[in-house]
Amino acid sequence: MIPDFLVTHSGGFHADELLSSVILTRLFPQARLVRSRAPEWIAPGADRIIYDVGGAYDAEARIFDHHQRGAPLREDGQPYSSFGLVWKHYGRDYLAALAIPEAHIEAIHASFDAGFVLPIDLTDNGAISPAIAGPLAGLTLPALLETLKPVFDETAPDADDRAFHNALAIARSFVEAKIAGSAAKLRAESIVQKAIRETGEGRVLELPMGMPFRPAIVKAGADHLLFVVHPREKDWCVTGIRRAEDGFELRADLPAAWAGLSNQELEKVSGVEGASFCHNGRFIAAAKTREAALAMAELAVKEALGSN
Repeated sequence: MIPDFLVTHSGGFHADELLSSVILTRLFPQARLVRSRAPEWIAPGADRIIYDVGGAYDAEARIFDHHQRGAPLREDGQPYSSFGLVWKHYGRDYLAALAIPEAHIEAIHASFDAGFVLPIDLTDNGAISPAIAGPLAGLTLPALLETLKPVFDETAPDADDRAFHNALAIARSFVEAKIAGSAAKLRAESIVQKAIRETGEGRVLELPMGMPFRPAIVKAGADHLLFVVHPREKDWCVTGIRRAEDGFELRADLPAAWAGLSNQELEKVSGVEGASFCHNGRFIAAAKTREAALAMAELAVKEALGSN
């Protein structure tokens, strides 16, 4: 049954019910969002979904709280917040509502749960401290969303609700952007995998546009690839491939002699007409034409293999 009401608690807000509201208001846009602790509102009913309040977790009754004794835990024993519970039961429908291809829903549901939902769950339950982020602790998503609460002397009766709805719009943008990025990576994966097959044993991977490429290269086990070439709006790019997801070490650097050079200086040193730029860090270069970009990449390959 489609709910008429989405019910969460009134007063100060936190990331978990804000993010739960992102999911539920997208799925049930006609439902009225009610923020209340009144018993008549937080009691289960056929016309509502209740979350982060109510003292129970019962998916059939559509109540999703986690503050009670015997609160729900994940299979690995980690705690849920209301966001985790709502994502568990409604996340797949939410992804479908965002027009995510059916073949990608399970993968994105799992990755978003692990990388976005779980940290919110753990923080809300005190299972991890924001302090682990060190000097960035105040810039974590839960901390930033809480800065949108009314200040202490903003005493208008509707201050909390106005702040909640303003924060809801911001929270929505983060969720949708994260999911859009995950969906884009999966779309890119098929393009990169096709290019890898066409490249064979070559060391330079040519792509039709800029896109996330490293995950697909790693998944394909294409350890022989050293550089990627692709067009940009007005030129072509030559870029290295990072060895690991974290860190900046590359499988191969661009030639040291090119570092920091551009245009005629770079053309002279590289011997490639149309070479236009090489970053001083030697991880990315640019060329005016496809032919120049491929020529630069092949020279970089020869130098890298010659130094091994």
